Amino acid sequence: MHYMKKIDHLALDGHALELFLAVLEEGSVTSAATRLGLTQSAVSHALNKLRRIVGDPLFAKSGRGIVATAHAQALAAKARALIDEMRSFAGGVSFEPASAKLSLTIAANDFQRDLLLPRFFGHVAAQVKNLDLRVIPSQSPSPAMLRENRCDLLITPLPPSGIDIVQKRLLSDHYVCYYDPGTRAAPSGRGAYLAARHVTVVYTDNERLDFDRRLAANGFHRDIAISVPSFSGVPSFLRGTQMLASMPSLLASSVMVGFAHARIPLASRTRTLAELPMFMVWHQRYQKDPAHRWIRTQLECVAATAGA
Repeated sequence: MHYMKKIDHLALDGHALELFLAVLEEGSVTSAATRLGLTQSAVSHALNKLRRIVGDPLFAKSGRGIVATAHAQALAAKARALIDEMRSFAGGVSFEPASAKLSLTIAANDFQRDLLLPRFFGHVAAQVKNLDLRVIPSQSPSPAMLRENRCDLLITPLPPSGIDIVQKRLLSDHYVCYYDPGTRAAPSGRGAYLAARHVTVVYTDNERLDFDRRLAANGFHRDIAISVPSFSGVPSFLRGTQMLASMPSLLASSVMVGFAHARIPLASRTRTLAELPMFMVWHQRYQKDPAHRWIRTQLECVAATAGA
């Protein structure tokens, strides 16, 4: 028996580690199975094997879900490091797009998603053997999204910070004031802009738009009549009303077609409040990965045309 125990660590495999991390991040065997496209029994079977190898129950039942043991929490960082090592071991030094089968997860809220990702998918799919793309909402992005491998890339105006987090500016946009030209004119000045009723976006995690936060922090108070969870919800509330909506200018040719827009009437010293940079963000572990570098280059190409 003692001899068996000694070689047990060689029974570890990357799939079991990936699965362990998925259960840890999702807090549920069912959700982890769904995420990895496996059956619940396959996940349970692999977890049991891992429990035997590490000599720890790993998870305990808690209410409706499960909670990780202290040992499992400590193993998570090691598991991620091991998977990264396996990736670099298998990755080789070159990347051949024509023979590549890529499976990507990109986190982005609706503006970035609709502006860049359909074009990005077409652009990349035309060059590789196969591309599967999963898009998840970024909400207010955290470094954990990248550290825990919940996404390969994050596209956001607000990059999370961390010594292991890398960012690069993709494009710059700015907020403009949209209105229905059939029912009103552009606001005549700052007073008229601030006095109007407004439609805005508040994401489902109660995160407000960066622009709205900056205005409030600078002492500008507006009458927010309606908040919707995404930009695509704004037009139906704005149409036929006297209200205003402050949104990115690049939406003019998509979501906001049919509406007029004007510069937001704030003094030049506060003009920077309307600026909207867009970054792609990734984890340091992918910095030199040839496939990841190629993907980042493709996204930059697409962003350059979208921004223009």
